[in-house]
Order: sequence, then C-alpha cells, then structure tokens
Amino acid sequence: MNDSTTPTPAEDPAALVARLRATFRAGRTRPLDWRKQQLTRLRDMLTEHREDIADALHADLGKPRAEAYRSEIDFSVREIDHTLDHLEEWLRPESVDVSGVFGERASAGTQYDPLGVVLVIAPWNYPAQLLLVPVAGALAAGNAVVVKPSEMAPATSAVIAQLLPRHLDTDAVAVVEGGVPETTELLAQRFDHIFYTGNGAVGRIVMRAAAEHLTPVTLELGGKSPAFVDAGVNTTEVARRLARTKFANAGQTCVAPDYVLTDPATARALETALAEAIEEQYGVDPAVSDAYGRIVNERHFDRLSGLLGSGRVVTGGQTDRAAKYIAPTVLAGVRPDEPVMREEIFGPVLPIVEVEGLDEAIGFINDRDKPLALYAFTDSDRTRERLAAETSSGGLGFGLPMAHLSVPELPFGGVGESGLGAYHGPHSIATFSHRKARLDVPLPA
Repeated sequence: MNDSTTPTPAEDPAALVARLRATFRAGRTRPLDWRKQQLTRLRDMLTEHREDIADALHADLGKPRAEAYRSEIDFSVREIDHTLDHLEEWLRPESVDVSGVFGERASAGTQYDPLGVVLVIAPWNYPAQLLLVPVAGALAAGNAVVVKPSEMAPATSAVIAQLLPRHLDTDAVAVVEGGVPETTELLAQRFDHIFYTGNGAVGRIVMRAAAEHLTPVTLELGGKSPAFVDAGVNTTEVARRLARTKFANAGQTCVAPDYVLTDPATARALETALAEAIEEQYGVDPAVSDAYGRIVNERHFDRLSGLLGSGRVVTGGQTDRAAKYIAPTVLAGVRPDEPVMREEIFGPVLPIVEVEGLDEAIGFINDRDKPLALYAFTDSDRTRERLAAETSSGGLGFGLPMAHLSVPELPFGGVGESGLGAYHGPHSIATFSHRKARLDVPLPA
C-alpha cells in the first residue's frame, strides 16, 4: 500500500485488465493452495479490521455496529469459512459412464475451469458484503478479479481500497474506485465474467456492454418482494418477523419484504401488531435508537418521502432531511395503483394491500414482474404448495423473510426483472467457472 500523501495515479483500465490476464494465463490463480490462501487472507482482513469496516459502514449508512457485524462482516466470514471447508469437494471432477457407447476403456466427465478475469461491481446498501462475497467466490473458482466498490458508499469504498491490496495478491486482484466514468471505462474492457449487483436500469447498461465481447453476466437486481399473510396466523409473531427484516438497514435491502398482501380482517390485526413490533424493536422514538440506520443520501430521502402520501399512515411517517431519517412506517389501505406500489421501495416504508384471499394474492403477484423473493406466513401446507407451484420468484421463503440468503448451499439470485444467475457456496463456483466436458476414447493397442 502507498502511504504517501500523494495519490497513486489510477492504472489505465486496459493495462490493468491486461496485467491481471497475464497473471491468470501464467497459471498463478489455478492451484488450490493459492485459492485457499487468498480466501484465508480475505477472512483475516475482515476479522482484523472489523472495527475499521464497521466505522465506514456507519459513516456511509448510519449502519448500527451490531448490524454491520451481523449482516456484512460476520456474514462474509461465514461464507468464506464454508467455502474453505468445502472447496476441494466442490472442485472435484465428476465422472460419467460412457462404457456402453465407447467401450470399457473409454472415460468421460466434467471439470470446473476458472473463467479468467472477472469484474465485480457492488452496490451501496451492503457495500462490504455484496462486494466481498462475490469476490470470494471468484477467487475460490481460480480467477483474477477487478473489484469495483460503490462510489455511493465512499467510506466503505476507501477502506476496502486500502485493505485489499495489503492482504490479497495484487497481481491478481485490483480495486478501482470512482463513479460512472470509471465504471464506463471498465465496462469497455473485455472480461470473462461480469458480476453486477444493483438496479435494473444499470443492469441493462452492464448487459449491453458485456454483449460487445459476448461476456457472460450475473445480474443481482431487486424488485418488489411481496409477503403474503394468511388468515388465522399468529399476527404478533408475523409482525415481529416483518419488522425485524423490513426495517433492517432502514429498509435498504434488495430482499426485504416490499409490501404485504392479506385479507381485510388480518390487515386490521397486523396494523396494531406492526406498530407494537416496531416500538418493541426501536423504542418509542426510532430516531434516537442505536439499532436504526439512515437513508444513504438526500436523493433517495426525497424519493422515499414522496411515497408517504399513499394509503393511511398506521405508524411512523416522521422525516428529517438533514439527518436523512425516515421513521419505520406502515401504510394501510394502499391501492395497487398508488405511487408506493409502482416501484421498488428500498426504504423503511411497508404498505399493506388488501386481497380477498390466496387466489387474488397469486393473481396480484403474477400480474407483476417476477420478484427477487416471495415470502408467506401460513399454517397451510396447501397454501405453501400452491405458492411454490403457481408463482415465480428468485427465492421462496415461508415464515422468516430474507433467511434464505444466509444458507450458503442455496442459490441466491433473481429471475426475469429481478436478476440473472445466482451465487453463494457451490453456486459461486458454478457461476465463476466453466464446466468443461472431457471424453477420452483410447486408440487400439
């Protein structure tokens, strides 16, 4: 790392990619020992500098320290640990029986080959986890990586740019900071895979740029993830679980419940239960709670404030632009055509939309873009089966929103407008590798 007060000139993107590609072609990133070493060093970075990273997350998002540990730092460490424990198993070639076609001496199978030089572009809402978990997957698969942190989380971007070169192989891993111009220059280069987390508008830009080089992409996007609440459930516990997941990171989570679908009677019970659950979680005044974050910037604050006029405010609704604070807010009696239902909320506003029952809820979900996740609270196996069979979403969770992304053996990704491709655990190896077929038919002796 350069400790001089004079900034190090940014490396030309074409030269940077060429330098990393030379490292990859030399075979440096392929050995299992190198991959494990890089993962271990990345883990060391997270554990040794957890306070520095938590400070940066608080500076960018007002993220509470306990939340920074749980959802960013420790989450990433667990993913790395799981990968280290299973990497050799995941990379093991698989055999296919071809004796019936080519005889007993023939052999066939598949192996995972690393792709080459990968670009990882991260978002601002979980600027450490959503950068470093894909990077860990790319390294585990044996690739060189260009790391692009979000400029909208400048403190986190700066600390990662300082720390990664201290811990990882700088001939195989490079950090590029900056905004749209720097990202545009990177996207003009030929990569072997581009992994982007963010919104659909930029996802389309990434995909168009990748098409110039026929580069495969993973797009982790978002959308309006619904939560269906069935009649007869324990609304007190449902409200606690909704509040805990919806308002984490001040609602700025791609898989947070975006809105609730339920029948009129259950809606009334949920209104009271949600108000109580929010107070239980954040106190009478969440503005002074050390467990509640802030909106990332004034632009998003203004956008979210404009959504508060939909429906009827059950609880919350208070705002402070100077502090970028919007209280955890529940809206009831929201109509499907109101502004809060036209876009992904991505903030601490939870609308309740009334439907007559499961049939109408399924129709409501299917009339809209496929969400990143669908959640349901129900005691009915039949309801679970119907939601699984009759809807399409990136993930499907019953009983606890957002929990599926913490299971490394489950693929995390979207479908349709909510994304393309998946990662976590063995699915990261599949994403950042080519599964190559091998066939050996020996010549006659």
